Amino acid sequence: MKTRAITAFFFTLVMLGSVFLGPYTFTIFYLLLSLLALREFYNLVKTAGIKPHGGVGLVISAAIFLITASVYLWQLESKYFMLLIPLLFSVFVITLYQHQESPFTGIAYTFAGIIYVTLPFCFFYALGFSFTPQDFNFHLPLAFLLMLWASDTGAYLFGRKLGKTKLFERHSPKKSWEGFFGGVLTSVLVAYIISIFFTDISAAVLMGMAVLVVSFGTLGDLVESMLKRSLNVKDSGSLLPGHGGLLDRFDGLLIGAPVVFTYLYFLIK
Repeated sequence: MKTRAITAFFFTLVMLGSVFLGPYTFTIFYLLLSLLALREFYNLVKTAGIKPHGGVGLVISAAIFLITASVYLWQLESKYFMLLIPLLFSVFVITLYQHQESPFTGIAYTFAGIIYVTLPFCFFYALGFSFTPQDFNFHLPLAFLLMLWASDTGAYLFGRKLGKTKLFERHSPKKSWEGFFGGVLTSVLVAYIISIFFTDISAAVLMGMAVLVVSFGTLGDLVESMLKRSLNVKDSGSLLPGHGGLLDRFDGLLIGAPVVFTYLYFLIK
């Protein structure tokens, strides 16, 4: 428990620092985080004898993230995403020169990792530029993280005291509907408090965002649990002592960030 608390404390400080220290720190931190999380995904599926093209996948991931960052930071034209096409098809070409019993399984998991891990981090990154491109604003990324943490805390506390009705026992036996609604309540309350300090976003928009963060963050947690159960592993990694791996900590972001970005894109634009 002590190790878990210490890790949580320093993890929180690092996460807050990444948001507060400006656009370039934000960019570098989440680029590295997305690459480490993708590498963790590839290592995880290797335990089942699957051989994804990890090196190429990481290069593609870095290229996607850097082009996305350049679009927001320096107004790079979106046509440069076309440069990814040769990289994407290189996965198929490389497979031709390897001896694998199920070559398309490796190809599929290479792309699955990029879709499941890299793209959500790009959507989360884009939240920092949701108001005006080239104008970094930490309010939405910070709000997302605070709501996600509030959701986890509320779900744990309410679930522990009141939890009786199983939410999705097949993939996560400990989760309950009471915990879920407790997470919604806690996250919406945090959203309202945030709206008092961040007046550039209405309370209604933030509270709607909170409901999406909890709902799709919970689905993200369940999806990651499904992945681990299918591979018969307890944790996605061991990078964070007492907490498991990066995928264990960011499972809510992986499904939640794309949905929240879409919600805010239509409201803010």
